[in-house]
Amino acid sequence: MVTRFRSSTATPRLEREAAVRQGHIARLAFQVLGKDRAIAFLNTEHAALGGRPLDLATLSDEGRNSVEAELGRMAYATPVSSRD
Repeated sequence: MVTRFRSSTATPRLEREAAVRQGHIARLAFQVLGKDRAIAFLNTEHAALGGRPLDLATLSDEGRNSVEAELGRMAYATPVSSRD
């Protein structure tokens, strides 16, 4: 008996530009915040940004720019010794 895997049609695929923005912001967050803090930041509602940073950055260039700016503010507010 052969088991065949089917692709899930329930999971939408990101457009290329959205995937590039998502990858860029994830790498930047990991560099600035370290693994654990980056994951928490990207996946938690952020009042100042008006949404979940990963969603905002993936949605548009403007969203990515606002998340990058927030990461920049966080980088200067975070002592290097406390990063993961």
